[in-house]
Order: sequence, then structure tokens, then C-alpha cells
Amino acid sequence: MPAPSAMLDDFLAWTLAGSRPGAQEAQGVCANGVRWTWRGDGVLVIEPAQRHADRRSVLVSAGVHGDETAPIELLSRIIADIAQGRAALACRLLVILGNIDAMREGGRYRDDDLNRLFSGRHLQLPHSHEAPRAAALEQAATRFFADASAAPGARWHIDMHTAIRASVFERFALLPHTGKPFSRAMFEWLGDARISAVLLHTTKGNTYSHFTAQACGADAVTLELGKVRPFGENDLTRFEGADLAVRALLAGLRVSSPADTQADDHDALPRVFTVVDQLTKQSDAFELLLASDVPNFTPLAKGSVLARDGDYQYTVQRDEERIVFPNPSVKPGLRAGLLVVDTTAETLSKLV
Repeated sequence: MPAPSAMLDDFLAWTLAGSRPGAQEAQGVCANGVRWTWRGDGVLVIEPAQRHADRRSVLVSAGVHGDETAPIELLSRIIADIAQGRAALACRLLVILGNIDAMREGGRYRDDDLNRLFSGRHLQLPHSHEAPRAAALEQAATRFFADASAAPGARWHIDMHTAIRASVFERFALLPHTGKPFSRAMFEWLGDARISAVLLHTTKGNTYSHFTAQACGADAVTLELGKVRPFGENDLTRFEGADLAVRALLAGLRVSSPADTQADDHDALPRVFTVVDQLTKQSDAFELLLASDVPNFTPLAKGSVLARDGDYQYTVQRDEERIVFPNPSVKPGLRAGLLVVDTTAETLSKLV
């Protein structure tokens, strides 16, 4: 068996060190005839030995926010296991480590939130440190999916994150708005990953998963898997559901229920919430009238004032309205929170 590259043994450490392969070392073969190609900083394509035109193509990204470290560590470990033959690969795989400079500094970003710069928005901020990275990641995804099958369900993007604050649902997912029906296969996979809740966007956005869904035709999802912690301080066993589900997707399998987990837990589909409104920070006078430790998906009392910004104020309009991603520290013009309501029954009845 060919010895895998040191790059594959610890892709995270190799990337953080700023290592670059020589001209003759940017591709190779590892266990089981798996072929790999380095396509740039934090960008790696890995393919099975056998080529099939209808094979699924999967992009798995992490670190689009540099301080969301647990998914980055999980992804690096998956690469090593594929390289050593400990994990099966039945699809084309594109690995992306997102904001590498922010990862090195232990920060979320340098100038601008990278996950708000896709679908061309980076062109509006040409002097931002993150703008060239957004352009590079768009190009990497476009190039990868250009060679992918166009069959339904053949293109996937799993973008792994962790949340800034605690959540009523510790592990949840966000699906971008495309105007197309949602996939039952995606919801079943999210159930396998032990995702408790899914948030449905109702407008187009500038996140990486929105870009791949719109521009590349991918079944794309953003996963929120826990809380932000520094490298080396994550309890990766808390992310086992997502880890096993990603590995199963890459192997072309469904997750097998562990002995200590009842099958019903894996078979259940997540609860579904749909965005009904948004808090936008219009100026530095913005006030969010919530405690700083209020968890995501906290229910809000109808009629309560949630935010103020000069003459503007947001009053909770609906019963069981919940807040997700409340963050008064964003720059003016950006989202400071989402308001969602439960639409589980309606959504699950329309899956295709």
C-alpha cells in the first residue's frame, strides 16, 4: 500500500503551517487506490480508484468561520482515515478548509464575515481581507461541480459550523432557499446525523451553502453542531452523529445505529422551522433587548419589544416566534437575528 502523504495524515496542521506541495507532489494515490489532488490552500479533491459518470459528488467544508474548530478537526480526521484505508470512499469528494488566516489567529474572521461574501458579494468589498478567499472558494466549488453528474441527488454540499451561543436544539441545520422542493433524502440524512431541528430560509443569501445550491445545483446544507471552542478543547464525541453521517454519505451508505442508540432516534426526521422575519442592524445605535446568553430557538412572548435602532423597533408579532442567531455585534447592514416559527408538519408532507 502506498504511504499517504503527510498532508493527508493531518491536513489541518499541514494547512495551518502554510505548507505547499512541490510541483510533482500536488497529487498522488493512497489506500485502496484513492486518488488525491491538492488544489490550493485548504482545498483538496479526493476520488475513488474507479471512475463512474453517475457517481455522487460531495463538497464538505469547515472553518468558513475560523473559530469554529470542532468540524475542522473532524474533517481533518476523516481525510486521514480515508488516506489510511480506515474509511471508505464511494464518491468524488472536495474538502474545503475555509478562512485559514482566521483559523491561525483563533478568530471568526479578519475584516468581514466570509459566510456573507458569496454569490458575488465579495465584489462589493474588494479591499476586504476575506474577498479573495470568497472568490477562490466559489471557483473551487464551481470547478468541482462542473465535472459532476446532473442527476437528482448527485451533488451535495455539507458546510459544517458551530454556533456562538447555546441552543435549545444543540445540533441544527439551515437549508438555503432555492424555490425548489426540499429533498427527503437530505432530511433522512439529517436525521441520521442526529440533527434535532432544521431552519428553512425564505430568501436568497450570501452564505457558502446558498452559493453552491444556486450556482452549482447542489443539495446544500449548513450544519450547526455545538459551541465555538479553541483548537484542542473540543469533545469530539459530542459530534459523533455528524461524523458518522458524513462518513456514511462518503461511503455511499446509511448510518447504522450504535448499540447504545435506539433505531427510532435515527429514523425520526428533525423538527422544521421557517424564517418569518429578520433583525437588521441599521446603525451602531442598534439595541437587542435580550440577555447575551439567551439560547438559539428561545420562544418569545407575543407583543414583546425585541430590538430598537433609532426610530425602528421590532415587536414580536406571532405566537411561538423564536429567535435564532441573535448577534448585536455585527456590522451595520448585516443580519442581527432571525425570527422563525414551527412548520414541521407542512414541510415534511411536501418532501420529494
